[in-house]
Amino acid sequence: MNIVKFPSDESVNNAVSADEPLFAAISFDGKTAIVCQIDEAVEHHILLAKSGFNETDIDKYFRIVFDKSGADWTFVCPPDYKNIPFKDKRFEAFYKDGFSVISDFLHSIGYLVGINIPKRYRRHFDIMSEDNSSL
Repeated sequence: MNIVKFPSDESVNNAVSADEPLFAAISFDGKTAIVCQIDEAVEHHILLAKSGFNETDIDKYFRIVFDKSGADWTFVCPPDYKNIPFKDKRFEAFYKDGFSVISDFLHSIGYLVGINIPKRYRRHFDIMSEDNSSL
């Protein structure tokens, strides 16, 4: 995995040492991750733009905010994820892929922490539960 530390290796390493909150955008294929101290970008699309990536490609990245206590996953599944037409199957694939790719990223930078999906993003799970209850 190619890890881009914005604005520099030193600034991200200092944030890691101080256990400051970090942002990361990790490509769906797990080949690239962009990471910065949270105050450097404020939003994931800004992080992409500032680090030389196309900010409109935000829906091609898993997005997390993390520190040594854990990682919060901004669980927003794009409507065209892997071209899966059924919403419940698309969310399931996104969930499985995300946990795998995000875990690999966190492990590669030395964070062995849990991945949390904040309550405000759990509406997807409600949709999956509703879809499965009608079967």
